[in-house]
Amino acid sequence: MKEKRLIWVLLLISQFTFSQIRGIVKDSISGNPISYVNIWVENENSSATSEENGEFIILSNDKKNKLIFSALGYEKKKVSSAQTQTVFLKPKTFQLDEVVVFKKKETRQIIIGQTDNTVAQAFDNQPRMDVKFFPYKSSYKKTKHLKNILIYTDSRIENATIKLHLYNVHSDGFPGDEILKKDLIVSVKKGTIKNKIDLTDFNLAIPKTGLFVGFEKLLIEKNKVEKEIKNQNSSTTTIQKIYYPFFLYNYVEMKSIFSYSGGKWTIKNTEKALYNEIQKGYEPAINITLTN
Repeated sequence: MKEKRLIWVLLLISQFTFSQIRGIVKDSISGNPISYVNIWVENENSSATSEENGEFIILSNDKKNKLIFSALGYEKKKVSSAQTQTVFLKPKTFQLDEVVVFKKKETRQIIIGQTDNTVAQAFDNQPRMDVKFFPYKSSYKKTKHLKNILIYTDSRIENATIKLHLYNVHSDGFPGDEILKKDLIVSVKKGTIKNKIDLTDFNLAIPKTGLFVGFEKLLIEKNKVEKEIKNQNSSTTTIQKIYYPFFLYNYVEMKSIFSYSGGKWTIKNTEKALYNEIQKGYEPAINITLTN
């Protein structure tokens, strides 16, 4: 991929009107804590991630609102914010698919999702999760296996942790079910980095309906950096919280822009998307390598 110029965009989120809600998330059968659970305040632009010990803190402007808990391998749960001291998630029961072993040659490969736009912007995309859509093409028939994912990040700390998601396509065109059965947790290095995530062990092929790929920033203590901001006029000091890494985006033409926020999927510029009109927007800088 061509060398990218980096433009910084930092989104500051004011939190002074919010109240804190604390709790812990556990497995309903084993009682063990569940790490990296995605937590949202319903119909609010506020989210959190449970720590490795299952504990979480989330901000809400109304304690009467409900929280939405979702984690791969567990049923989604909606809980009143007054009942979150301990939240139990029920494991999903999966019907085992027939195991098909692909005979991979890996003598050829192609990279899809590349863009001619060489300008990448680094966005602090919390608390939403964005995805990039990869349509299936008949030319992929001989190189249908997912070999790796390339994502571009910018971080000021070493080994920031993120979670990757792969979704099939729902009948309504939105992201559907996750095609992985377990979390794909990745650590990224400090600096502006091209990260290559190996997928060969998952034995996946790109679905003929297409594939959505997205990254989720984990709002955990490990990824947090605090910075004092002084107001020269009022002589007051506030604490700015930044969670790394930042994700890089390209400003490109596309048909639809999907984001996960408030516990549900939304689509930007809905009217244009419904008519499949081309629009411009910021799309995650993600590429996929396919092999035979």
